[in-house]
Amino acid sequence: MKKKGLAPGGISWSAWKLHVIVVSLTLTIVVCMLPFLSLHRFSPSHYSQIPSSRRSLHSNWDSITLHEGQPNPKVAFLFLARRHLPLDFVWKCFFQNSDTANYSIYIHSEPGFVFNESTTRTRFFHDRQLKNSIKVGWGEASMIGAERLLLKEALKDSANTRFVLLSESCIPLYNFSYIYTYLMASPRSFVDSFLDEKELRYNPNMAPYIPMSKWRKGSQWITLIRKHAEVVADDDVVFPVFKMFCKKRYNCIPDEHYVQTLLAMHDSDGELERRTITYTEWNQSASNMDKNSWHPMTFSYADAGPDKIKRIKDIDNVYYDTEYRTEWCHNNSTLVPCFLFARKFSQGAAMHLLSGGVISQFDASALMDPTP
Repeated sequence: MKKKGLAPGGISWSAWKLHVIVVSLTLTIVVCMLPFLSLHRFSPSHYSQIPSSRRSLHSNWDSITLHEGQPNPKVAFLFLARRHLPLDFVWKCFFQNSDTANYSIYIHSEPGFVFNESTTRTRFFHDRQLKNSIKVGWGEASMIGAERLLLKEALKDSANTRFVLLSESCIPLYNFSYIYTYLMASPRSFVDSFLDEKELRYNPNMAPYIPMSKWRKGSQWITLIRKHAEVVADDDVVFPVFKMFCKKRYNCIPDEHYVQTLLAMHDSDGELERRTITYTEWNQSASNMDKNSWHPMTFSYADAGPDKIKRIKDIDNVYYDTEYRTEWCHNNSTLVPCFLFARKFSQGAAMHLLSGGVISQFDASALMDPTP
């Protein structure tokens, strides 16, 4: 007959529970540390393969020089989520060794959804949801409405100087130190923005407010400096026009045009790096009329191996066929990798990144030498 209060092996249940907790914590620490330990395995060869013109962001740190008494400039991470954040375990590893004075987190989720111990695996997301979130529909103006709510909330903190819009399926390709340095070193916003003469989404009814010459297209996933974030948050002219005339039934997707067009209306094209820093892989095998061709591909476990991620990290230019333009990826005239984040990643793919050490640590100041 079994003794009450004993776990397998004859130890007490309390001791058994303690054992399980210790093992779980150990596994969590090991999984999070693997990406950073990979630095010693991969970084020397990686550095040696990078041209000298791409080896240092250190010379650009002047743009974030602080004076005594000033708060650290912060990166505001703005998450757009349908409900929870399924890749929270990746972001836990990303934020856990970072100085909390250097970043802030905001989440737009389903109205009423709360991030706490029962809905997320990381304390970094606890109570970071907006209290005034709205119901969002894909391809509707509510999507850009949610983006504007995130920006308005983040602008309340005067220390936030960079604003990065991310989806629930985004993962970081580098560690926090590298991404922070990269963003702070540039005085420009990163906004994928281009002209498309074949574009049929422009509605002539917009003309009194938005001339066709200012109509732009690009990726929703933007990174803004504070000046441009304020333009988006304060806009009370272009947004109402988009709500009225840019609709799915007109084949107009607001989030692919709004920020780009708004900044063009403010003559801010010259203040942008006209590219996104979030990599998306599109299904190009389907015809334009196939609905599947309108959506990005989702990375599976098999797609998230070191070779694939390295190919993404090695991209240093983007070609825009509608403008016959090659956009070389620069940061203050320094040639740099184009992408800091990637999407859409499944949970399996994200776990592959962590367990294989693909999200590797880099010494931001040692990555690239000053531009001659």
